[in-house]
Amino acid sequence: MSRIVNCIKLKKESLGLDNIPYPGSIGERIFNNISKEAWQEWINIQTRLINENRLNLADQKSREFLKNKMETFLFENKDIEVDGYTPLSSIG
Repeated sequence: MSRIVNCIKLKKESLGLDNIPYPGSIGERIFNNISKEAWQEWINIQTRLINENRLNLADQKSREFLKNKMETFLFENKDIEVDGYTPLSSIG
């Protein structure tokens, strides 16, 4: 049976995640309040952040940087700009 959550990022009821996606209390908060759709948006942004900033996930500072951006995006309703990233729709 699918879970429905009241997604605080998208401001609508939507399908919830199947599993807790992040360790600790923040993972529980995401699981209870963020939809699959919003989480996938974050994953796409995170990928661009890692690539464009050449982040090394073995580095504690890089992981902390991503965690802060994730919280900002999911819970503070702010968009995340990725320096150096240009969407394909903007080229040409």
